[in-house]
Amino acid sequence: MFAVLKTGGKQYRVQAGDVLRVEKLAADAGEKVQFNDVLMLGGDAPVVGAPFVEGAGVQAEVIEQIKGDKVINFVKRRRKHSSKRTVGHRQKLTLVKITDILASGADKSGIKAATGSAPAGEAAPAAKKPAKKAEAKAEAPAAAAAADDLTALNGVGPAAAKKLADAGIESFAALAALSDEQIAAIDTIKVKPEWVEQAKELAKG
Repeated sequence: MFAVLKTGGKQYRVQAGDVLRVEKLAADAGEKVQFNDVLMLGGDAPVVGAPFVEGAGVQAEVIEQIKGDKVINFVKRRRKHSSKRTVGHRQKLTLVKITDILASGADKSGIKAATGSAPAGEAAPAAKKPAKKAEAKAEAPAAAAAADDLTALNGVGPAAAKKLADAGIESFAALAALSDEQIAAIDTIKVKPEWVEQAKELAKG
């Protein structure tokens, strides 16, 4: 029996005993993880998901966190500037061994889902950002229910207005009421001080 799973934006055809190099997972060596995005189950009675096979899962054991081969990017400009730049990169990967393929009941197995992120030891600091962002959203004044056209601010185009909306800021009053701490917690866009000043004036009407 084999399965086709999806992780890290890639698809892999696996069966029990296979060793894979996948995009970095939030797990330590020796830990057991489960891939829940199964696109297909093969064997005597193949099952194709739409897009995923419900209840199916692929269990694996993390062998170690590794790095891929170094890739060199070399850029040279010949005219006018005559400059060159060399950048090296090694992709962070996780080496896993497939232990079992579940055709059903994977959602009740109790095994940690395989998610792409930092190793378990580094996951805690990264989890602070969404909490701050959520706090900034919660503290934003509820009075600003009616959305304003934020593109009226100098330097704010449609793209910047959308990023502000994604951060929960859809009105001049909400933007004007942001504290320095709340501005620092917004990671979707860098809020400029002049936007806040303009918003204060426009919020007054």
